[in-house]
Amino acid sequence: MFELVKSGGIMMFPLILSSIIALAIIIERFLSLRVSKVVPSSDIERARKLAGINKLADVQVDELRNGSLLGRVLATGLESRELPRHIMKENVEEAGRHVVQELERYLPALGTIITIAPMMGLLGTVLGMIGVFSAINTAGVGNPQQMAGGISEALVTTVVGLLIAITTLVFERYFKAKVDSYVAIMEREALRLIEIANSSRKTLPAAITPAPAAARSAVSTPAASQARPAPASAPLPRGGKPA
Repeated sequence: MFELVKSGGIMMFPLILSSIIALAIIIERFLSLRVSKVVPSSDIERARKLAGINKLADVQVDELRNGSLLGRVLATGLESRELPRHIMKENVEEAGRHVVQELERYLPALGTIITIAPMMGLLGTVLGMIGVFSAINTAGVGNPQQMAGGISEALVTTVVGLLIAITTLVFERYFKAKVDSYVAIMEREALRLIEIANSSRKTLPAAITPAPAAARSAVSTPAASQARPAPASAPLPRGGKPA
């Protein structure tokens, strides 16, 4: 193994480093994109039950938010359940965008490794071929077998770069497909939560309608002000004497 690395030249070191980074990202994504951490069925059932409750405790919403990435999106919807439907939907979509960014974390790094690994391998091969032809120019073609060995050693970096790129591409496509499936589940459950919240809000008892203005004024007017004034005394007849 050491001889293979040595034969590849200086470009083998960045290739080995990129393979280590790719392996670390692949392991991390396998652990982070588990169903139990992204879209557990327990959080889905809990969110549906909470959506039908009139009054929610902050502890219940926080517990749902801290449970999984899907719980974070659904908790945002539960916090906005008293708002109009379009505002609730906008809040859920905003939370969903942040969750998608977390789901796709480190995947651009895998894409970069897929792109640069073959290029680094090709660069190593070109550098190796330059060394071979420099030796030919100096010593001449004295031993064709030795020249063929030098060319084969120069091609090692291309093989290693292609192997790294192909392996990383397989896992990168797999993780992207997994993220897309999770996003579809989150969208479906978020829309269902919005419908459940709207349905439960429509079934709440209607608020007490305010009393009419006339009734309010009658209630607020003191009793003394409602009493009729005493009739005025009868006017005296002409002549100044009472009748």
